[in-house]
Amino acid sequence: MIDEPGTKLFHQTMPFTERLGIEVLEHGPDVVRSRIAWDESLCTLGGMLHGGVLMSLADATGAVCAYLNLPEGKAGTTTVESKTNFVRAVRSGYATASSTALHAGRTFIVVETEIRDDAGKLVGKVTQTQAVL
Repeated sequence: MIDEPGTKLFHQTMPFTERLGIEVLEHGPDVVRSRIAWDESLCTLGGMLHGGVLMSLADATGAVCAYLNLPEGKAGTTTVESKTNFVRAVRSGYATASSTALHAGRTFIVVETEIRDDAGKLVGKVTQTQAVL
């Protein structure tokens, strides 16, 4: 089920996510989940979702997770480091990202994001560091 307020939050704060068609499934400080539908226009040769599309999904999902874990009185975050490991391609259906905060400190928030396909198989794992603004 689509989380309409979460999807609106993504699209208003990161308009690029609307252009990509990212939908939010759940958003809260404990977990943020979003997905993107396979579309030929987002693929490389061979019909695989482009790695940059998957990284954009993970970055946006992780950014909202970091934002929802900001220390009191802080205004936002920005990605300062991101590490991605891909283990499988997405050739149909959806890629779904789930982000959790590993560390929410005063100056940095570290977020881990798993991307899975419709069968629940791991597509990629992303660890990102967000600076607290």
